[in-house]
Amino acid sequence: MTRNRQDWRLVYEGYAPEQEGLREALCTLGNGYFATRGAAPDRDADDHHYPGTYLAGGYNRLVSEVEGRKIENEDLVNLPNWLCLTCRIDDGPWLRLGEAEVLDYRQELDVEAGVLHRSLRLRDDAGRVIRWRERRLVSMADAHLAAMEVALTAENWSGRLTVRSAIDASVVNDGVARYRGLANRHFEVLDLESAGEEVLLSRVRTMQSRLEVVQATRTRLEVEGPTTASTPRAVIEQQGIFRDCSADVGTGQTVTVEKVAVLYTSRDVAIAEPRLAALAALERAAGFETLREAHARAWAELWEDGDIVLVDADGSDTELKLRVHIFHLLQTVSPHSVDLDVGAPARGWHGEAYRGHIFWDELFIFPFLNLRFPMLTRALLRYRYRRLDAARRAAKAEGFAGAMFPWQSGSDGREETQKLHLNPKSGRWNPDNTHRQRHINLAIAYNVWQYHQATDDHEFMWFYGAEMMLEIARFWASVTTYDASIDRYRIRGVMGPDEYHTAYPDADPEEGGGLDDNAYTNVMAAWVLNRACDVLELLPADHARQLLHRLGMHERDVAHWQEIARKLRVPFHDGIISQFEGYGDLEELDWEAYRRKYGDIHRLDRILEAEGDSPNRYKVSKQADVLMLFYLLSADELALLFEQLGYPFERDTIPKTIDYYMARTSDGSTLSALAHAWVLARADRPKSWHLFQRALDSDIADIQGGTTPEGIHAGAMAGTIDLVQRCYLGIEIRAGVLAFDPALADDLHCVRVRLHYRHQVLDVEVDHDTLTIQSGAFAAHTITVAYRNRFRDLAPGQRCRFRLLKPEERNRDENPSITSH
Repeated sequence: MTRNRQDWRLVYEGYAPEQEGLREALCTLGNGYFATRGAAPDRDADDHHYPGTYLAGGYNRLVSEVEGRKIENEDLVNLPNWLCLTCRIDDGPWLRLGEAEVLDYRQELDVEAGVLHRSLRLRDDAGRVIRWRERRLVSMADAHLAAMEVALTAENWSGRLTVRSAIDASVVNDGVARYRGLANRHFEVLDLESAGEEVLLSRVRTMQSRLEVVQATRTRLEVEGPTTASTPRAVIEQQGIFRDCSADVGTGQTVTVEKVAVLYTSRDVAIAEPRLAALAALERAAGFETLREAHARAWAELWEDGDIVLVDADGSDTELKLRVHIFHLLQTVSPHSVDLDVGAPARGWHGEAYRGHIFWDELFIFPFLNLRFPMLTRALLRYRYRRLDAARRAAKAEGFAGAMFPWQSGSDGREETQKLHLNPKSGRWNPDNTHRQRHINLAIAYNVWQYHQATDDHEFMWFYGAEMMLEIARFWASVTTYDASIDRYRIRGVMGPDEYHTAYPDADPEEGGGLDDNAYTNVMAAWVLNRACDVLELLPADHARQLLHRLGMHERDVAHWQEIARKLRVPFHDGIISQFEGYGDLEELDWEAYRRKYGDIHRLDRILEAEGDSPNRYKVSKQADVLMLFYLLSADELALLFEQLGYPFERDTIPKTIDYYMARTSDGSTLSALAHAWVLARADRPKSWHLFQRALDSDIADIQGGTTPEGIHAGAMAGTIDLVQRCYLGIEIRAGVLAFDPALADDLHCVRVRLHYRHQVLDVEVDHDTLTIQSGAFAAHTITVAYRNRFRDLAPGQRCRFRLLKPEERNRDENPSITSH
């Protein structure tokens, strides 16, 4: 298959200081072990630039004083900056982007090869012009390696060129404006040293977590033609180390600077200690071009399984944007993540927003990984399993049974949600009650189940997954209270995915008592209780009995779960599923008045708080809440679930509910357009496609107005991939059958993907007429695939083709033609 290069390159023309933060985040390079932002190597942190290097799971806690209260926060640590590289001509000033005159500037991220290219021409005060051509990578072939090559050309001058290469250990966590004023110096410098003529090394240790991090760099100069080069001694400062290398150059002559970096920590396996490991790795490391070739091969293997090929009608850059999203997802979680104790962070390892914590974004990330790189899902679910005991302790502390996982998770599984959050519009610190989003436990159970459905990984379910699901089910059973007056079980004092509503209008904001009977929470709790019972049926009888005994559970507990799953309350108003009990009594908001007054009302919660008001008073939502039911569950599955609960689920329930809540949502989250695109995929394909395009632009265009520079939105990026993969292809796994029901938008002519399903590798191609599934020739069991209840057994090496029904044919009972060979 030939590849159009423009579909793989994100290009920026011209230097725009106000765009540097966004470009740095979107041009971040990483490999699942560490990531470095796409910052200019000649710039320190300032109002426009923010260099950052982050270790996956590299957290540290510090205590800050906020309005007289001592608050402890755990942050993803910004580590010493290994990128530092600048130059000067003779004794002139150091040439820095934005200080010297910028004549030309182009920045290009090649997502196919995982390389960042920068090309610029700078002119100093004396009129001397230097061309800077840079290639940069963070190696996907070797988790500990990064490299940069810079070719410097003297265009209209001759003289002495001096290059300064450094490691800056003075960095702090300062990448999120609303966190400024909090403690931000997360590490102490233990050692700065020079090892020979080319190597610089820094060794630091985080203050609280006592994580030792060693970074070492090797800088080499190669001068085109005859010249004299010098390499003076390194200079060690209090918070950094640098070395200046000089060479005499003539007009048109080029000096190539190669900087190779390695990063090791005290947590790494199979090393004696990080300093020795770093120096040995640097000694073994080849030159830039050899490193780039190995890196490109590693990315080629990832793209072989991870790519999505789109043929769209208008020839837009949809495919490029989708590949940028895949690229950043695979930089966040990669094969290097498998042996690490890390989760999938909401903002990638690309910046400091959300402090690098793990939320419910796995719910949007794992579906892509399940069908492409299932070993990554398995590894990330084990991050949760390792924190199962912490979740048990958290549940017990709140008076519940089972396991209660935190809304925000970091190093050890405790609740990391901040106690106070700053509203930048009002300047006030307000109580943060989002820890009441207990629905994170629903997401974890859903993820375990969906992973098993896609992989048939019985070993994982037996030894890890079943225990998590049973403990989460026990938690939900213990959270419910029985209301005899209505013969229903209720769940009180929680928050739903919406996040705007933290309590009822008359509640004390300091207490933030939560809400009762959030529909999403209650329906999904019933679903989890059902699946927990299914898990016990999946396990061998002896294993199920042993597991129940080990957990101190009995058959009567399972019977109680089944009763709760039939009797959980779901509130309604005006024929609409209520977001929570009492939602229908809230006031309507004058949306047009607020749009006229403020323009951008994405963060309506901040606007209302600044006015002395609260979204708790209104029928407003930040993002999909009730509609998440339609995102996670098919219409058929929901109908069965509502029937089990004893509630009507009419044919028009879904479209009525979608219309109602979409009209009352401010889209204050990047996940909002994604969820809405999904739920409209069948009923309104043009609008779904429009919302899909908006979701694609969430980070690339920074539609939230300044959030992306703080870190990408990994959940939204992964969700757009899954929107194509599962929603538009209509993929659903039910009763061991991989079912397809494609619903391509008119603007989308064809989709080609490679899926991994239960040990088979499937090449799938869909257009508006035909669905073709080709199985690879691997040793695996036969699987069953289906299109609209037309079933086909597919053995390895076989192919099957379904003729797709036209919209007017869908209600007819006809058999499509099926061929296989």
